[in-house]
Amino acid sequence: QVQLVESGGGLVQPGGSLRLSCAASGFTFSNYAMSWYRQVPGTVHNLVSTITTTGVSTTYLNSVKGRFIISRDNAKSTVYLQMNDLKPEDAATYYCNAKTGTGEYWGRGTQITISS
Repeated sequence: QVQLVESGGGLVQPGGSLRLSCAASGFTFSNYAMSWYRQVPGTVHNLVSTITTTGVSTTYLNSVKGRFIISRDNAKSTVYLQMNDLKPEDAATYYCNAKTGTGEYWGRGTQITISS
């Protein structure tokens, strides 16, 4: 079955950096675009970034452009989100997302807390 397992979250100071990872299994990873979403309690998921199958094309939420970088390693079936210059408004639970031929799948999320 499809599994998406996020890691790399934690507590960071404003201006700091974190790198999230999402290890995928149960589908042919290299065939599908991958996305990161984030959610603050009481709100809907917001799309943060998407990367195409080969990584050639990426898109970002306006508020993270220039600070976040999405990448993928198809050999490892893993997608990453490098987050730099983190701001208080980036605090959320971050989710990995895959839309495959059999459906849409989500990881359990990894929490980012930003505090000085």
